[in-house]
Amino acid sequence: MERMRILSVVGARPQFVKLAPIATAMRGRAEHLIVHTGQHYDELMSDVFFQDLGIPAPDVNLGVGSGPHGRQTGAMLGGLEEVLEQTRPDWVLVYGDTNSTLAAALAAVKLHIPLAHLEAGLRSFNRRMPEEHNRVLTDHAADLLLAPTQVAMDHLAAEGLLERSVLVGDVMTDVLFTTRTLLESRHPALPLDMHPGSYYVSTIHRPDNTDDPHRLAQILAALARLDKPVVLLAHPRLVDLAARHGLSLEEGAIKLAPPLAYPELINAVMHSSGVVTDSGGLQKEAFLLRVPCTTVRPETEWVETVELGWNVLVPEDPGSLTALVQRCAPPATDAAPYGDGQAAQRVVSALLESP
Repeated sequence: MERMRILSVVGARPQFVKLAPIATAMRGRAEHLIVHTGQHYDELMSDVFFQDLGIPAPDVNLGVGSGPHGRQTGAMLGGLEEVLEQTRPDWVLVYGDTNSTLAAALAAVKLHIPLAHLEAGLRSFNRRMPEEHNRVLTDHAADLLLAPTQVAMDHLAAEGLLERSVLVGDVMTDVLFTTRTLLESRHPALPLDMHPGSYYVSTIHRPDNTDDPHRLAQILAALARLDKPVVLLAHPRLVDLAARHGLSLEEGAIKLAPPLAYPELINAVMHSSGVVTDSGGLQKEAFLLRVPCTTVRPETEWVETVELGWNVLVPEDPGSLTALVQRCAPPATDAAPYGDGQAAQRVVSALLESP
């Protein structure tokens, strides 16, 4: 019997991280092709990055690169149509909420190829975010919705999509558990030679926080007032914007460091006193590692982290950020809203068993 052919489309580093457990789960069960749109160039995606996470090299790299949303999505759509016509997969599998996700969804739908969406049902309900439009449009186009949480399933049900939805768990939980085991035997150095428990980790990258000089200045001032060093893992875009705004990234408690590869990032978070971020994934990873998180956004897709007390959202005015970070320790919990680390196997089973 001929094996099912499944084509994964990825375009940014977080999607490659999610791809890792899927690629492992595909082995021996399905023919798996990988297309990299080239949406983001990321120098942290070195050979070591692929080796550490067990990610196969992409079969196709479209090399689209960065650019305005419309031009970038259009270029990816053209390249992906050609690849899909040549390979004719049984399923196109898309990940998350990037322009690569939406472009692949459009290409699959127009060519009548079944479409599956990993991380379906996540909602921030913030329509200013391009990611929110990407995920909603992709969910409504998809034939199979692979939801990470019960909350995501509830969102899909509310939108009339329950019949196409399967609760599989969160593949990032799979990755995190594997990485944590890997780190137990490695003990890599902490950033800036920090000592365990003596620092916070921070990432700030969303346009709502970085593009307005006044808001970015408020966030930086709040970080600078914290009671421990803040290792700010600054993406080049943040460094560039701060310079253009005339803002210093190294004031008070803030210590600047470059972004870290995924295992090193998880190691840094594991040994920190807390995380301050506007990243979606890092909120969840902090919770899974039982590290308190403060999210510099008024909403989150990962509401379970807030409901369980391990994540606090910062309102529109970031003046309260310092006090929120230095809050009392959250209550202990053994809740597992993101699954047991076997989501990728369920994803592949759902694809193979779907009519």
